[in-house]
Amino acid sequence: MDDLVDDQVGQRRLLAILLGSFGLLALLLVLMGIYGIIAYSVAQRTQEMGIRRALGAQHGHILRLAVGQSFCLVSAGVALGIAGAFGLTRLMQGLLFHVGATDPATFVAVALLFLSVALAASYIPARRAIRIDPIAALRI
Repeated sequence: MDDLVDDQVGQRRLLAILLGSFGLLALLLVLMGIYGIIAYSVAQRTQEMGIRRALGAQHGHILRLAVGQSFCLVSAGVALGIAGAFGLTRLMQGLLFHVGATDPATFVAVALLFLSVALAASYIPARRAIRIDPIAALRI
């Protein structure tokens, strides 16, 4: 009986494993891309942060500025991505088992994951740029 069941669901199981693996790989690539782009854009603003520090801006204000702008950018991307995902749900409906195509938990989890990566990607370089002496930042 086990062989009969394996013959019936073996191809679907292989397809599900392959799609899941490629989906995880795509998610990893997206996370690395988000981190790289946001971290690079914040690191490019080191000179601006040095000027702001030289003019008397507090550390918290500079961090809030860098993280807030990155957060707004990624929030817009997440909103567009969710809208696109809702638009493509009809294509995916036949491939999903025991999960709805518009599963709110999945959409919220992915959105929170992207936003948390963007938060870390903007906070770490901004924190590093704040520690730099304003004179050294102006020379860069």
